[in-house]
Amino acid sequence: MQKLLTLFLIALFISGLSNATNAQSYIGKEGQAEFISNAPLLEFKGVSGHLTGLIDMEKNLVDFYLDLNTLDTGIKLRNSHMRESYLETEDCPFAEFTGQLDSPFDPDLKEEQDITVSGDFTVHCVTKELTATGTVYPTAEGLMVNAEWEILLKDFNIDRPGVAFYELAEEQRINISILLKPEND
Repeated sequence: MQKLLTLFLIALFISGLSNATNAQSYIGKEGQAEFISNAPLLEFKGVSGHLTGLIDMEKNLVDFYLDLNTLDTGIKLRNSHMRESYLETEDCPFAEFTGQLDSPFDPDLKEEQDITVSGDFTVHCVTKELTATGTVYPTAEGLMVNAEWEILLKDFNIDRPGVAFYELAEEQRINISILLKPEND
């Protein structure tokens, strides 16, 4: 009986791997997003565990979405100022990257693959074209995606605080990490 149960579990695991790699769409709802500000006098980051994402292989569509109100810099007052005065999340609550894979990616290949995506990044109600690089690697549950890119605050009409000018960098690095699972048909 134990041997039969073990064989059944192995078959189930292999079937899950096969379904994960043959899927056309992958969705994630609990990814990590962070921005890093590396200014001369202070480095800090804002993080969120509420990144959602999608890769649709058939449509060559990549889409990642974040509620900016979930970003946390570790200081309550700074969070409040960031949301109210600079990101203006009451009017522009979301950041989104929508684009396409520029580099070939094989979801059946069982190793980490470098990817490049290009598309539109929207934050502070301003949309700009950009290219991001990252990696994708298959896991037993789906695809693990890590990507990064940099933005200039002025490109998105985000003011830097006058008093803390040297504490907030003009250039912000953005990193994302998310597990995308095969979409159920």
